[in-house]
Amino acid sequence: MPLSEKTVAFHTLGCKLNFAETSTIARDLNNAGMKTIKLEHGADLVVINTCSVTEKADVECRSIVRKALRRNSKSFIVVTGCYAQLRPSEIASMDGVDIVIGAADKLHLRRFLTDLEKTPKTEIHSCEIGNVENYQSAYSLGDRTRAFLKVQDGCDYKCTYCTIPMARGISRSASLSQVIFEAENLVLKGIQEVVLTGVNIGDYGKGEFGNKKHEHRFIDLLIALDKVKGLDRIRISSIEPNLLTNEVIDFIATSKRFVPHLHIPLQSGNNEILGKMKRRYNRQLYKERVDRITAIMPDACIGVDVIVGFPGETEEHFLDSYEFLSNLQISYLHVFTYSERPNTEAIHLPDSIPKVERKARNHRLRLLSAKKTKVFAESHIDTTHRVLWEDSNRNGRMQGYTENYIKVSSVFSLERVGSLEYGTIGQIQSDECFEFKTI
Repeated sequence: MPLSEKTVAFHTLGCKLNFAETSTIARDLNNAGMKTIKLEHGADLVVINTCSVTEKADVECRSIVRKALRRNSKSFIVVTGCYAQLRPSEIASMDGVDIVIGAADKLHLRRFLTDLEKTPKTEIHSCEIGNVENYQSAYSLGDRTRAFLKVQDGCDYKCTYCTIPMARGISRSASLSQVIFEAENLVLKGIQEVVLTGVNIGDYGKGEFGNKKHEHRFIDLLIALDKVKGLDRIRISSIEPNLLTNEVIDFIATSKRFVPHLHIPLQSGNNEILGKMKRRYNRQLYKERVDRITAIMPDACIGVDVIVGFPGETEEHFLDSYEFLSNLQISYLHVFTYSERPNTEAIHLPDSIPKVERKARNHRLRLLSAKKTKVFAESHIDTTHRVLWEDSNRNGRMQGYTENYIKVSSVFSLERVGSLEYGTIGQIQSDECFEFKTI
């Protein structure tokens, strides 16, 4: 049976960048005639795009493989993504996996598919990550409201806990003309909001034409995108604090398209731990960035990544970090529990923190995050904002996000899906959304 008569299901683990790449793989297979269905419906082909950030990568991958085979024992299983690049033999040992595809070939998966017959031995198509130098574009196109647009890949930083440079390779960028072309194409497809994604997007411009120098800067990318006609909102997924320059902050503050929402990784609010992590800033610089944002964009939403339980993080270090975060004018936290990753420098550091203590610190920061989120949203009650409505019908309600990332809800209306509406934020609802009253 040719590919054009078969079905495919996808499961994506990890970041927005992975979702953009999965969507690109899906379009390629759909163009070959394959029909996308849900995993639980027992597809002929199952593609699992993996993550490597935490130690759960192998557990999650095995779980999805088993789930797929329970639905259809003849499903042809392909595993790709960061975990597949880092540990291909480990994945190949899993019962039921037919092909493992590394970083160089994941967006060209169709080349490795023939009749989708289960194989007695798993094929591995991987390469040395040092050989991955070319940039491959990707964007998501899964709903009617927003798209994730990849603009950069890889990372040249050497943070002691991180496997991403080993999984994705050196920092490299899309050409400026390519990004603008793809953004304009998304507008033609009815997309209202674009989220810029990458591994280290503040490093945009490096490797733009296959060399290591910067042909353009991140600010050049923002200025060019701000001129794309018909694009209502542009959101930056995440940017390192040392690359979030005053020039970038000031531009976002005056832009009509870039929204007042910045997600800025911190990882620790203690300078000694930041040093052990080999981060490229200290907490004083981080505070300067936050203070400048809040001074010129008082309504801005600021998200923070934090890691707890890093080797050597004493209770005093943690409390110092907690107090720093508590006093910052931020809106929410993404809290990660440190996990030992093979071939990283941190795995060899002394004074490992017991896992029960790591979990407890995670919980304490999640409670702080909930408090910060509530305070930020409640400070905007009775103020006017613009919301982009999403397409999910949740018990007769629809949800969306304001430009500064406050989740709101209203009575569901199919005609309003994908539209931008002005209104005021009301009281919090039972689903942790805030009531939105259209003007």
